[in-house]
Amino acid sequence: MGDFLKLTNVTKQFQGLVAVDNVNLDMKEHTIHSLIGPNGAGKTTTVNLITGVLSKTKGTVVFDGKDITNLPTHKVARCGIGRTFQNIKVFPTMTLLENIMVGGHQITKMGIVRSVFDIKGQRAEEKMVREKAEEILDRLGMYHLKDEYMKNLPYGRQKISEIGRAMMTDPKLILLDEPAAGLNPSERAELVKVIEKSHNEGYSFFLIEHNMDVVMKISDYITVLSFGKEIAQGKPEEIQKDPEVIRAYLGSAYLEQKKDQ
Repeated sequence: MGDFLKLTNVTKQFQGLVAVDNVNLDMKEHTIHSLIGPNGAGKTTTVNLITGVLSKTKGTVVFDGKDITNLPTHKVARCGIGRTFQNIKVFPTMTLLENIMVGGHQITKMGIVRSVFDIKGQRAEEKMVREKAEEILDRLGMYHLKDEYMKNLPYGRQKISEIGRAMMTDPKLILLDEPAAGLNPSERAELVKVIEKSHNEGYSFFLIEHNMDVVMKISDYITVLSFGKEIAQGKPEEIQKDPEVIRAYLGSAYLEQKKDQ
């Protein structure tokens, strides 16, 4: 199984500040790969470099055998990469189903002008998007909530809805930016089940996460950043024992907590 997502010497410099410093990362297909590290380590910046939100100072990004280093965001998405954001981006006065359907704009072809003159085609396309969104909600276990307004849903369900919206384009890889942030224990458990079930259905996930219980439970591999530099990469059991990772991020208290469990 070759490299699915490969970053080589990826660097981002903001004037005198080096936010990401020669990061090398290798992700395998059909895995859950986590990116962890302290606040300010460069994690979200790295995701923004992968997705084309930010331009790279240097380095290359290859996804599924294609060089996407200099592609704009919309073309990166068309290559098969979906994402969610640290701060949820939902439409509170729209229903859950409508929020999921928004993610289908890239799979439609009508355009504004054509839809005006081709009502039949426009309705057929909308039906296709709606049915796809309903199928995704069914897989996520939220079909029964499809007509609820987003503002009335618990925060955890809103977070999961963003994963569903990302699935609308049938991505090969979904990037999750702190999906468990702000969730209570029961919501985190539901999120973990959704990610694991989706992974078993064939999705690959790359996630940034501070909740170590989530990271260690679901990750196949972990990359650790500190001050923009990669300091470790390996399986969860290897990362938990790495002295540099303990010193820079996990801390001795984390190890003591794991011993007591």
